Amino acid sequence: MNNQQLFENIQKKGSFLCVGLDTDIRKIPSFLLEHADPIFEFNKAIIEATAKYTVAYKPNLAFYESEGLDGWISLEKTVNYLRENYPDIFLSTMYARAFFEKMNFDAVTVAPYMGEDSVKPFLVYKDKFVILLALTSNMGAYDFQFGVDNQTFEKLFEKVLRISQTWGDENSLMYVIGATKAEELAGIRKIIPNHFLLVPGVGAQGGSLQEVAKYGLNKQCGLLVNSSRAIIYASNEEDFALKAEESAKETRDEMQLLLKSAGLI
Repeated sequence: MNNQQLFENIQKKGSFLCVGLDTDIRKIPSFLLEHADPIFEFNKAIIEATAKYTVAYKPNLAFYESEGLDGWISLEKTVNYLRENYPDIFLSTMYARAFFEKMNFDAVTVAPYMGEDSVKPFLVYKDKFVILLALTSNMGAYDFQFGVDNQTFEKLFEKVLRISQTWGDENSLMYVIGATKAEELAGIRKIIPNHFLLVPGVGAQGGSLQEVAKYGLNKQCGLLVNSSRAIIYASNEEDFALKAEESAKETRDEMQLLLKSAGLI
């Protein structure tokens, strides 16, 4: 999937929502544990309930890795189910080239701090994206990402944005920019005006969707706002899929208004 195809899907659905499949077997409704593969059954139900309101899904590998081989099987079944039933959905994960070649993800998240030679191997795949960690939504972001270079006076995350422009372009690079740092988006857009941003932190972490849209939208929308807990764990009862659908729809409706206000749909 390329930038234009992603934007067309955003326009069609009136949404730039990315649902995070942070599926923790300890948090899913207990009745699903009766199934042979409860993680997949949960993911399948969430996907069925939310697919019409979202343009992307992002499984968090840590939750699948914690279940050993069973978790990897659940992840592969989830990816196959999405590809077979919702081929227009953008699919993102973290780490490993294997996810481009074996599991057909559209994007992988990569830490940039080992430099160009650690990122370049991911950039050779046509119509695939590397999502570089730039400015994250957690409090620990202040430990390193705001460190200032004494010669250039750039913050570290700004240096990542600037230097990485020599590695790829908006058709191969996206960036993680946390919603809890929305005040930085205006400056970020001066450095990378045309790239898509994957934005975690809206909802449970306190980020404002309106602020993210105000400073982050570009001519192709340029945003994928990730929401995990607020959607997939909206209920822990038998109505969990219905509540997830309601939460996804509420977020989509807000996004639709923001896209209309920006003249993008």
